[in-house]
Amino acid sequence: MSVSPRPYRGPLRAVILDWAGTTVDHGSFAPTAVFLRLFAERGVPITPDDARAGMGLMKKHHLRAILARPAVAAAWQAVYGRPPGADDIEELFADFLPMQLAVLPEYADPIPGLLETIAELRGRGLAIGSTTGYLRVMMDVLAPAAAARGYAPDSLVCSDEVPAGRPAPWMCFQNAMRLGVYPMAALVKVGDTPVDMEEGLNAGMWTVGVTLTGSPSGLTAAEVAALTPQERAATHARIAGQLLAAGAHLTIEGIWDLPRALDTLEARLRQGETPLS
Repeated sequence: MSVSPRPYRGPLRAVILDWAGTTVDHGSFAPTAVFLRLFAERGVPITPDDARAGMGLMKKHHLRAILARPAVAAAWQAVYGRPPGADDIEELFADFLPMQLAVLPEYADPIPGLLETIAELRGRGLAIGSTTGYLRVMMDVLAPAAAARGYAPDSLVCSDEVPAGRPAPWMCFQNAMRLGVYPMAALVKVGDTPVDMEEGLNAGMWTVGVTLTGSPSGLTAAEVAALTPQERAATHARIAGQLLAAGAHLTIEGIWDLPRALDTLEARLRQGETPLS
């Protein structure tokens, strides 16, 4: 006889946060800047939109996503007389890695409101985990730089430390094990890309998407502050639509709104709702 598990009614016990565009590097510029330079040096200039294609994926898969864009593939064909292949991706990635490592400390500033939010979440007794499309060697540069600026989550799992990165759930599961938190309905994944939302859902978690600080907006903090109320609302609505389509349970402008979102999710838990219901 099988026994159905009882639905979890709360409280929330942990959040798992993305890095670039969610907690640090407002607008997710570190990988974008490097991809633009990388392709320019190969004689195949790409646009910022091209560079942001696949954001949130493990960086080698991110390169594949860029090369799969029709305009980029056509430009590569025009320069090299053939479509990009597996060897090209390996060579690009080998060049990308040292370039990315060199600039990461410049992009470790906490997004406004992050430190205050982390303090509030810890005050609520929540554990803080994190996942990323960066490799461990990259995070060995970025994480200490972020810690020196005041941000250090309880757990960090990188895409090369599990069988597969996003949208697979393995980084979230590894965080849950390290934090000692279960069931997965007691955890919330927070990120700025559709693949972040897919990662959380595949792990059976609640998902919250951030709209104004991540890669889809591509805006600095100053640029967000300069938006008119109408522009701000329109930008939020446009990106929220993308994240909701990927399965986000809630969307917020930025990490500063996360405590309010968690209140909403706990109310839904108390009413018997689950992340996958």
